[in-house]
Amino acid sequence: MMQEDQKDILIIGTGALATLFAARFSKAGIQVTMLGQWEEALKTLKATGATLIEADGTKYSYPVQITARPKNTKLALVLVKSWQTERAARQLTECLAPNGITVTLQNGLGNNEVLAKHLGAERVVQGVTTSGAALVAPGLVRVAGEGLVSLKTHPRLEAFTALLTESGFQSKVVLDAASLIWSKLVINASINPLTALLNIPNGELLLRPSARELMGKLALETASVAAAQNIHLSFEDPVQAVEAVALKTSENISSMLQDIRRGAPSEIDAICGAIMRAGKALNVATPLNDVMVSLIKARTKK
Repeated sequence: MMQEDQKDILIIGTGALATLFAARFSKAGIQVTMLGQWEEALKTLKATGATLIEADGTKYSYPVQITARPKNTKLALVLVKSWQTERAARQLTECLAPNGITVTLQNGLGNNEVLAKHLGAERVVQGVTTSGAALVAPGLVRVAGEGLVSLKTHPRLEAFTALLTESGFQSKVVLDAASLIWSKLVINASINPLTALLNIPNGELLLRPSARELMGKLALETASVAAAQNIHLSFEDPVQAVEAVALKTSENISSMLQDIRRGAPSEIDAICGAIMRAGKALNVATPLNDVMVSLIKARTKK
């Protein structure tokens, strides 16, 4: 059992995943404090808590605290968009305890490096999650599929994994963070931009032959960049893997499509853009990822 003073967590972010984790943690009796910039969400979270619509349609709200100036934080979870990571890192430099840790479960490449630059690598834990949540309204999310939280091994990780277990999340600790990140990158780069461009849920990609073919080609192209770095993915067949995820999350609205629908900046630079830059450095052609970057930027105003 954890020490009482360890049963609290700071969540940076107020979007879909941040609200999901906040609600699940609070439901388990863990004190949740949230830090964010989205004023409408902050007001709702403060007034009514983090609200979940479960798979069976039931709705429950769980209390959270809102702060603008956290202090002496021992455990922080970063769930902001990749373009907000720099700001989150600066905020954490002011409040993270010397022996505290920050866990990032963000999409894309580069988040871990930005946090480590400000906080020191010894205070940052890289992870990914396949848990899904759809933002219905500020402070209100619909559970969009149970998933796994995978984390790179760290000597002070026990407190966070204990919170995950208490809150009903499945988790595992692994040695190879690069495999974690690139395996999820293959999935995100293949599904997210296509659903955002076509304005469709994930599963619809499987029902449109041209979209399905393009999704598979994106998966193979991204996997080729990983292979050039000798990064071993968590699956043997990238096409089969991405199609399995699209089927499992068939009714989900991808995070990139959610961003575009609400007029927010997308994470295309941290996903397809990062693959494009890595490919260029390795002399691996990434024409499809290049096109996805251009098209998503043409689709958005920010």
